[in-house]
Amino acid sequence: MAFSLVAFLDYLEKEKNFSRHTVLAYQNDIRSFFQFNDKNLGGKPDTEISYKDVRAWLGFLSNQNFDHKTINRKISALKSYFKFVIKIGEREDNPMKGHHTLKIAKKAMTPLSLDEMRDLLDHLHFPETYSGVRDKLILDLFYHTGMRRSELIQLKIHDADLGSKTVKVLGKRNKERIIPLTNSICVSIEKYLTLRNTMYTVGHNFLFLTDKGNMLYPQFVYNLVKKHLSQVTTKKQIGPHILRHTFATHLLEGGANLNATKELLGHTSLAATQVYTHTNIAELKKVYQNTHPRKNVKPT
Repeated sequence: MAFSLVAFLDYLEKEKNFSRHTVLAYQNDIRSFFQFNDKNLGGKPDTEISYKDVRAWLGFLSNQNFDHKTINRKISALKSYFKFVIKIGEREDNPMKGHHTLKIAKKAMTPLSLDEMRDLLDHLHFPETYSGVRDKLILDLFYHTGMRRSELIQLKIHDADLGSKTVKVLGKRNKERIIPLTNSICVSIEKYLTLRNTMYTVGHNFLFLTDKGNMLYPQFVYNLVKKHLSQVTTKKQIGPHILRHTFATHLLEGGANLNATKELLGHTSLAATQVYTHTNIAELKKVYQNTHPRKNVKPT
């Protein structure tokens, strides 16, 4: 194993052009298997390692409280190693061939509270500069429309129809949808466009531009949202999607119809929209106590 591992790491660095950091990560993950092999499997050579041996290692990792994401990473490294061992002719089959990655539970995203949104949109200071007005409008639009980051980036000036107080969004699979706008958002768009047209008389017809007059890009929008949200919340998940998540949650908690919310979000199925239903236990108890037909029946 020692020679094969050295050759594999050399292959990653020199032929695959992996960074030194990545190569070290592969080295640590693969060595953890062979340390287990030496201690529990009698130090089997590469040619004799079976999937049963790998399964034993997986059980060991699970008992050591490694999460599924970490175990999947280690498995991926070991699978790549055995592909290399086959490549150099030391064995014909990959013992990892039949392995399926472990499922990783999605962490539930907690929406921002109404107070946090008020702090963001009503109390946080935004300078009366192009970038200040633009940033405030972007945050406002995310929360008032629930649009995706990619959809906001692709907005053209003519997509915002201030006369009808609507915005046209191009969603997934090029599906268009129309989202209503509030009076305050329309006023903010007018204010923003006045600044934009003064500063950038030629160039892109995209609604939002960077400070240099270029089209927005995903990391720019992510950094913008994170910068401002970090001033009003201690939540860790504060990218653009949390504003879409908050939009949907607040609508549904306010009594919005699930189908209507689905259309506003551009979802193809109700199942995708239902993840935003976060009625808490206190609300459930209140509804139950106020509406159940036997709520006032005395015990016998």
